[in-house]
Amino acid sequence: MLRRALLALPCLAAPALAQQRLVPVTPEQPQGAALVARLRQGGLVLYFRHADTRGEPCDSSYRIGDRGGQRNISPLGVEQSRRIGQRLAELGIPVAKPVLAGPVFRARDTAEHAFGAADVTVTDSLLADDYAGARLDWVLAEHRRLFAAAPPAGTNRVLVGHRTPGIMVFGDAVAGRAFPEGSGLVIAPRGDGFALLGVLELAPLPGGGFHDCG
Repeated sequence: MLRRALLALPCLAAPALAQQRLVPVTPEQPQGAALVARLRQGGLVLYFRHADTRGEPCDSSYRIGDRGGQRNISPLGVEQSRRIGQRLAELGIPVAKPVLAGPVFRARDTAEHAFGAADVTVTDSLLADDYAGARLDWVLAEHRRLFAAAPPAGTNRVLVGHRTPGIMVFGDAVAGRAFPEGSGLVIAPRGDGFALLGVLELAPLPGGGFHDCG
């Protein structure tokens, strides 16, 4: 059953290719179980969108370091973040340390609640697009570099960032409601490129996944 599900996993060899919009899956679904089986083997990249932010004030300052001017994760987002870390451990998915997170607080906080601050490195490579300014091209190039780089043997690289850079790299496959808050893109690095295998939700929230900010 798992082998058939693995063969059926959608694959995006290059962002320019036409691709149907993906549907997020949980480990309890056949395609989700197949993704978990692949992750247990190591060698993949798991790119999480930050956790739940519903009900929180929208971004206003767009300044790194200004928590009050940023949309932060909600109390449910804190719980969701912790559950993500727990689920990875429960499912036997090996994670390379440190985990990399963007400096906007909703990404950084998600990573630190999930994995512990001591095991998180904050990097501008995972900036949100609307915080990048003139560095947007560099930020997207850094996303592509991290998606293409193989993790240490037997582990998976975990990145925590934002939805829009994922859409800018992978296109319509992860647009719409394909990449909810707290979900992860499962990516196979290929040295000079990468393939998108699916979208995995380890800790979905009822009615969650998307905030009301523009």
